[in-house]
Amino acid sequence: MLVLVLGLATACSSGGGDETVQGGKDGAPSVSISPANATTDAPPDRGVTVTANGGTLSQVTVRSRGAEVPGALSPDKRTWRSSWTLTPGARYQVSATATGNGKTTSATSGFRTVKDVAATTITNVIPANGQKVGVGMPIMVQFNKPVPEKARAAVERSLEIVSTRPTEGAWRWVAANESFNGLPSVVFRPRRPWAPNQRVKLVAHYAGLRIGDRVFGGRDVTREFTVGDAHTVTISATTHRAVARSNGKVVKTWPVSLGSGGDVWPDGVDHQLTTSGVHLTMNKVRLERMESPGKKKGEPGYYLEMVPWAYRISNSGEYIHQNMDDPSCLGNRNCSHGCVRSPESAARWFFNWAYPGDVVTITGTRRKLDWWNGWGYWQMPFEKWTEGSALRKPVTTRSFQS
Repeated sequence: MLVLVLGLATACSSGGGDETVQGGKDGAPSVSISPANATTDAPPDRGVTVTANGGTLSQVTVRSRGAEVPGALSPDKRTWRSSWTLTPGARYQVSATATGNGKTTSATSGFRTVKDVAATTITNVIPANGQKVGVGMPIMVQFNKPVPEKARAAVERSLEIVSTRPTEGAWRWVAANESFNGLPSVVFRPRRPWAPNQRVKLVAHYAGLRIGDRVFGGRDVTREFTVGDAHTVTISATTHRAVARSNGKVVKTWPVSLGSGGDVWPDGVDHQLTTSGVHLTMNKVRLERMESPGKKKGEPGYYLEMVPWAYRISNSGEYIHQNMDDPSCLGNRNCSHGCVRSPESAARWFFNWAYPGDVVTITGTRRKLDWWNGWGYWQMPFEKWTEGSALRKPVTTRSFQS
């Protein structure tokens, strides 16, 4: 068996252009490596391609900064391609072995990618790393500025979700004025709620994506979280009752009082009505400062209160919280400014029981929850949600076992 070991500087390799070709003498297979050896400005969005001619690849290793770059062989074992884009400004070392005609060629190469990093960066990912969330929880990848439309399909393809149980969902691009915190985002929502009690991992392979004409994503981002028990809460403005369930079993009921109405703004909306629809629990505050929106001190309807056990369910000021006023309203009539007032014991229990992303369905009011209000994403039919994807199609998460 003839073995050709060909390094960075070898008489049997040809440099220049987009690839380096090594081997191919005396019937031995040749190995082509792209980017070419000694390249100093390789486009990171093209990745690495290794090809065998006159044989098949038996081994390919690509490393950068001590870590191995993932990739896959083609079914005919003649081509290997990196799975994701490369990191800007990084050095890479490639080694490959091809066999054919009873001979073996071993080839190595090295190159560096361009350093030009895009100003558009991933600044926030929700849920947080290690967080336990509810079955309605979306995944929000947030940016410091809008991602150019021509780059969005590539960004979506780079977003890898792995879960204990494969879950179908879709991404949707959310503008800054539709985002709950004002950051332009791409949001994953499952078609149906997550199966409870499982792990979920997001890897945003953002490094090396072509974001502008000559600039690339700077770094990858990884988050891993768990989905807890299936918590759901139904609240009726007509029966004035809340019912909490865990994994389908009723665990608590309590009397409530919702928004009384009577504060119609110039937009035609009665902002003192609780919104009906599918809400998600968002963030909680042990003692929340609540002030009447759009009113000044001394005006009719003005209030300023410090309210205990407050769990936000929308961006329009709606919380499930402890009742601070007439207790006779609870279970009988709607007296609040728009929140879901609850007895102190129930509010405290809910505060400690609920996860972010639990499903809270409110019925019986004339005001509808908008899909962009807080995390009201379940208000939009899934097919319409999918239309907001650059790829315009659902995706299914990969299993941890696959």
